[in-house]
Amino acid sequence: MSEPFQQKMGQNMLVKMAMLVIILAGIRAASDILVPFLLAIFLAIILNPLVTILRRRGLRRGVAITLVITVILIVLLMLVAVLASSVSEFSVIYPQLRTLLEQKLLVVQHLAAGFNLNISTTSLAEHFDPNVMMNMATLVLTQFSGAMTNIVLLILTVVFMLFEVHHLPYKLRNALMNPQIHIAGLHRALKGVTHYLALKTLISLITGVAVWLTLLLLDVKFALFWGVVAFILNFIPNIGPIIAGIPPFVQALVLNSLTDALLVAALFTAIHMVFGNMLEPRLMGRGLGLSTLVVFLSLIFWGWLLGPVGMLLSVPLTSVCKILMETTPGGSRLAIMLGNGRPPPRKI
Repeated sequence: MSEPFQQKMGQNMLVKMAMLVIILAGIRAASDILVPFLLAIFLAIILNPLVTILRRRGLRRGVAITLVITVILIVLLMLVAVLASSVSEFSVIYPQLRTLLEQKLLVVQHLAAGFNLNISTTSLAEHFDPNVMMNMATLVLTQFSGAMTNIVLLILTVVFMLFEVHHLPYKLRNALMNPQIHIAGLHRALKGVTHYLALKTLISLITGVAVWLTLLLLDVKFALFWGVVAFILNFIPNIGPIIAGIPPFVQALVLNSLTDALLVAALFTAIHMVFGNMLEPRLMGRGLGLSTLVVFLSLIFWGWLLGPVGMLLSVPLTSVCKILMETTPGGSRLAIMLGNGRPPPRKI
């Protein structure tokens, strides 16, 4: 290989890396606009099968979309009511939490004294500040609601997407240079993401209901709120269920007893084992063809690029990128590196 050719290859690689940095910087700078748009896309992907089912029942597309959007608005209003009620109740009992926490930590101090360890309850209380724990639990909820501030614009975007989705194949056939290959890739991406989001939503809903009912039986305050938190955080792979279980555990330790706190920890562990490690892999099958390492790294990358909402959508976003890479000669090798080691399906 000649030296001028090597220099040209190096320059091309440098230009591509510079372009990638510029694109990522632009995406991060425009995240306030992109995040609601991405939410609208994935909401439309989730809701479109429901619209299709209603159309098969004989309803017109407009009526079906109106019915589905009405149900979604009712659910959102119920979630807002739950959050408002929990925040109001928390503001009432918050002044008591610091005192209760220090009383509980006196037991820890007494046990530590048996091992000749001097532990200050005040310093421990600062590390386990209930306000910090509450903020950690509601971080994703706050960012999620912030991305949905202009709810009217988001819902309208979803509605127009649902109306336009059946025109998409015709537009792509007339717009793409090689429509057969690109439409096949887009179809695979859409089918895989729809399957993933539908099952993930169902499993997250079952998880949230299980957490709510179990915490209610244990007489843990804010049971419905923690159920909603578990539902949303279950979309975050690997670490989502763990984050969802920490605040209820600390709250049960402070407001209830050590036994209740251990039962809460056992509850989240059992739910994560049953739903996360047994039910979800069985229902997902081969899933989206991503390796476990790529799923974890995509969680970090999309979280850095788009914030907490990027963490919620990290798996489908990475899957779409991988499938679209497989349709291009330059990206096919990178798509193999993102995969789970199984051979990709044959291209049409």
